Amino acid sequence: MSLGSIVKQVGRGLIVTAAVMAAVSVNAPAPAQARVDTGAAVGIGLGSFALGTALGAASRPYYPYYGYPYGYYPPAPAYYPPPAPAYYAPRSCWDPYGARYYAC
Repeated sequence: MSLGSIVKQVGRGLIVTAAVMAAVSVNAPAPAQARVDTGAAVGIGLGSFALGTALGAASRPYYPYYGYPYGYYPPAPAYYPPPAPAYYAPRSCWDPYGARYYAC
């Protein structure tokens, strides 16, 4: 880009900004008296609460849950079969006098 085109773009931006500021300042309403009865104040408050709730809900809509977050998993399910029982051979002892094994 040449220097002339940059100056033209900056000049256009300044002109648009000045036009918007002039339009806002001319059309600005006069300051109003701050006399509002209780019912109107409650209505304004409830309306702003409802509007804020609607805008907040729209900014983060509900998405369905797609599993667990990274690094967290639930404990293992409890449907694993129990371990097989250990069957021990019957105990036997050596009898040195009889030269045989016997049940202890």
